[in-house]
Amino acid sequence: MLKPEHLRTLREVVRLGSFAAAANRLGYTSSAVSQQMAALERETGVRLFERFAHSVLPTSAAEVMARQAETVLADIDRMVATVQEVHRNSHPQVRLGLFPSFADVLAGVLRDMEPEERAGVRLSVAEPSQLITRLGTGGEMDAAVVYQVGNSGLSWPSALSRRWIAEDRYRLVLPRSWPDLSPHRAEQLVDLPWIMHHPASSDATLFEALFAGWNLHPRVVGNSDDFKVTLSLIAAGLGAALLPDLALRHHNPEVVVVDLPWLNISRSIFTLVHPDRETARLQTLLDALTL
Repeated sequence: MLKPEHLRTLREVVRLGSFAAAANRLGYTSSAVSQQMAALERETGVRLFERFAHSVLPTSAAEVMARQAETVLADIDRMVATVQEVHRNSHPQVRLGLFPSFADVLAGVLRDMEPEERAGVRLSVAEPSQLITRLGTGGEMDAAVVYQVGNSGLSWPSALSRRWIAEDRYRLVLPRSWPDLSPHRAEQLVDLPWIMHHPASSDATLFEALFAGWNLHPRVVGNSDDFKVTLSLIAAGLGAALLPDLALRHHNPEVVVVDLPWLNISRSIFTLVHPDRETARLQTLLDALTL
């Protein structure tokens, strides 16, 4: 049976005029090329080359076979491309958006997936309001993992289906270098320096209302919407903050995390899915993300 690699080698020998040149082009040794051509002659029963001490000369049969090889090899390449395309279509991509502090959860799920499945996942990391705009008709994402603090500050098209993942509770986070503030009553927190979200964000609006309800007026020493930055500032002793559990995974040992039963504030984490794109593969991934 003729082997495609032998036909490719024949084509290069005829095109370049020597075993050595073909070997250099294909990454073989001259000896390997000579052995392939000898095998091809045995298979066809036709002498393809006249061999001399320092050169070879293709016969007319070799030239005819080389021309036919072009057609055969082109057909093989088209067949391989078609099979690869069918394979890609049978394993459609999953295009998922998520907010930054959920990235650790997704990373753990991806580590447990087979390499082929993981290769089909395409990610976009952004804040929920940015993700939702890319889920509409004609949008490039199939689903997004988002969060909502309280009952306001986030809206989405009614056509998107919603699926709950978890409640992410907020904790009081303090520098370890500060004195112990136990039992952490609300009135103890009034004079603390605080690191808050930037004004007008959904988190900032919630906490402003929360502090106002306690008749507290926090002394704001910094504004940050990046939880990692906030944790670094807390570790440096700059101030306290209220942060969700997801942001505290593998947190800096220089901070103290305090559970305040009387706080009882959380953000709801859920997925929004484009109804026309709920494939079995997407559902499997979303099932794995439920906390």
